[in-house]
Amino acid sequence: MESQVRGGTRWKRFAVVMVPSVAATACIGIALAQGALAASFSVSGQSFKVTADKLVGTGFSQYGALDSGYTLDGKKTAHPVAVSAFKNASITNMCQSVVTPNIPLLGSVSLTLKAGGGGKPVEAENLYIDVEDLSADATFSNIDIGVAAKDLTKGPGMKGGSEQANPYGFAQQAESAVLTDVKQTAWATTAGTFKLSGLKMSLSTGVKECY
Repeated sequence: MESQVRGGTRWKRFAVVMVPSVAATACIGIALAQGALAASFSVSGQSFKVTADKLVGTGFSQYGALDSGYTLDGKKTAHPVAVSAFKNASITNMCQSVVTPNIPLLGSVSLTLKAGGGGKPVEAENLYIDVEDLSADATFSNIDIGVAAKDLTKGPGMKGGSEQANPYGFAQQAESAVLTDVKQTAWATTAGTFKLSGLKMSLSTGVKECY
């Protein structure tokens, strides 16, 4: 079975690319309130943007979770995310940017990282991306939609440990996924191995993002 999706999506909208359902998110919130799920590591008060010409992944899985963290003034907060996981991923022409606002004398400062160009893509193993917003053209092979998160078998599965996610909530998986013209906003990325070919990092004043 092959499924193809085109266009932009947001986490609140049901779509193949990006879907923690409203019900799944509600279940996570209830479980947290009851103390059934332990808190995970805290994310920073800054999300970051990522673009890529193409992402080719094998062993794909996705489920809903909550990232707990802080605002830039130190207040506690939480972000509903779709955790997209790949056993292996190859990323062509990747750009990552994050903006730090309100720096004395400088204003906003943008950090930009680029890699994976010149025919040498970024390579990752056991890659997890906590995504808040995503748009792309996507094709999935042998996809299963509506799997219980704890029963994911095609991808690397749930992170485990102290992750804030409901193992009985909505999830989906596929043997492979190809995403082109990727634009996403994320709160966290983790990987067993992350090889950045042709890495270039730069700092600049002002707001200069990948998109």
